[in-house]
Amino acid sequence: MNSLIRIFAIMKKEFLQLSRDRLTFGMIVGIPLIQLMMFGYAINTDVRNLSAAYVDEADTHLSRQFVADLGASQVINIKQRVASVQELEQLLDVGLISIGIAVPDDFDRRVIERDRQAVQLLVDGTDPIILGVAQQLSALPVRFDTQALPSPSVNLMEVRNFYNPERRTAVNIVPGLVGVILTMTMVLFTAVAIVREKERGNLELLINTPIKTPELMLGKIVPYIIIGLLQVVIIFTVGCYLFKVFIRGSELDVLTVSLVFIAANLSLGLLISTLVQTQFQAMQAAFFVLLPSILLSGFMFPFDGMPVFAQTIAEVLPLTHFNRLIRGIVLRGADIDSMWEDLLALGVFMLVAITLAIARFSKRLD
Repeated sequence: MNSLIRIFAIMKKEFLQLSRDRLTFGMIVGIPLIQLMMFGYAINTDVRNLSAAYVDEADTHLSRQFVADLGASQVINIKQRVASVQELEQLLDVGLISIGIAVPDDFDRRVIERDRQAVQLLVDGTDPIILGVAQQLSALPVRFDTQALPSPSVNLMEVRNFYNPERRTAVNIVPGLVGVILTMTMVLFTAVAIVREKERGNLELLINTPIKTPELMLGKIVPYIIIGLLQVVIIFTVGCYLFKVFIRGSELDVLTVSLVFIAANLSLGLLISTLVQTQFQAMQAAFFVLLPSILLSGFMFPFDGMPVFAQTIAEVLPLTHFNRLIRGIVLRGADIDSMWEDLLALGVFMLVAITLAIARFSKRLD
């Protein structure tokens, strides 16, 4: 009986401690709810509304009806019409579309004679899920409201797989894994940086030195920037030799976007470190950021297939923009100038996070 009393006393103490630790209590409730929402709504393997553009060189009643029927399928979301196939390929290169529809000038003749497929689907094959959706789309029969055709149902489309002709999953995974690893390590390392100094009693010593808050923050960040760049080199070196994933674009562009992404994650980690009291809380908060980043950034599932509210949340996460940048440069050979919006988003996130971290750290010292 005395043993049970002591056990219940310890249990009561732990529950009281949890009730006072609002961050831990919030994660006990919040993490299951967030996972349920993400897996239930945002994670969707039945992909719809893939971004697409088309060129219609025939511009006839049949070709216009064909493009309208494709858009009505809800599998693709036709965003614009362009003047040439070259423009479609440029949109694919910079990642603005996932599927391009090329309708040739002799579309009507090909449909009537059925001697060859009449339309090409230009597909960003770096993501095997998108390629699979495009192949299913090409197999759909297309019906025309005209008596001139010998058959009411004709299979018209041919799929051209860009950037990943061998259809290897590693081609899509390796560049995305760079962002996941950097997010996991950079946010976690810096999230515990300030807290560790506090727990060891070193923070008071730093306060009494002439060092200023921005200098302290930058001093904490710079070593991890070097570590992060080293991780990038290791991942791409191993990816090249083991998985044959080569960098099609500029290595300098890869290092540039990686540097900005690392700085953004380190700034986020420092901000987290000013919000928590212990290293355990810091690790919890880092996990709280990592899970949505992996699931909503397009690393595992096509970004276009997620609901609008999930895409809105994902646009706030640095990993979303880094995935677009790194996959564009590495897999499609895009240049950094054509994707300046995502680079700007990372820069703005970094500045906001580091400013808040400095302001909150100064406030806490008061």
